[in-house]
Amino acid sequence: MPTRIEIVAIAGLPEVRAGDDLAAMIFDATVDQGTLLEDGDVIVVAQKIVSKAEGEVVNMNTVIPSRRANELAETVKKDPRLVEIILQQSAQIVRAAPGVLITETVHGLVCANAGVDSSNSAADDQVILLPPDPDGSARILRAALESRTGVNVRVIVSDSFGRPWREGSTNVAIGIAGFEPLDDARGEVDDRGRLLRGTVVAVADELASAAQLAMGEFGGVPAAIVRGARLSSSDSADATALQRSTETDLFR
Repeated sequence: MPTRIEIVAIAGLPEVRAGDDLAAMIFDATVDQGTLLEDGDVIVVAQKIVSKAEGEVVNMNTVIPSRRANELAETVKKDPRLVEIILQQSAQIVRAAPGVLITETVHGLVCANAGVDSSNSAADDQVILLPPDPDGSARILRAALESRTGVNVRVIVSDSFGRPWREGSTNVAIGIAGFEPLDDARGEVDDRGRLLRGTVVAVADELASAAQLAMGEFGGVPAAIVRGARLSSSDSADATALQRSTETDLFR
């Protein structure tokens, strides 16, 4: 294992708007702060700036709630317009209670409000959706950064999720590019020579969570570099490997 892992916040990014070249913005910020990208770096990028660049922003004043949204809004005590947007982004409702609406998104992610969020949006009554294809977004960003820098990097598109067993949210990977998101140690032996039967480490989520310590929830630092992580390279792996199947999900 490496003896040192560094996390470097990428500061100075301007407000991201639809159509912006996110790779150029990140590259310019790393140059400005003197943190040039290196081979093996993992660039963790907050979902919100990816969604903003891709135009995944909705003004709730343009939304007309359906009958189902109005009925569900009464249960969860949320704006019917917001509930309508959540329904449009969801494959199914997992839990609904006052103040709580947990769904499985069209991406297969289980999270609060289908990932629809108003924090860090540019205007009142505006919400930000998840990217339609987070893995695709990560691959495009990786290719663009590698083209600009000439070095091999990995990319994580991250978002903050709650957890069934514990309080508080933590950053997780909803899209990845360039590496295997899981470190499957089943079949190997531990330091005592015992066979490992259930050890699978979600390295992509661990990297996303570590990066959040430098990025923060607020303060305009939506990206960070994780340097020194030892990963298995892959050009085909994606974040869907991190999603637990319905058959093994004991919380549904």
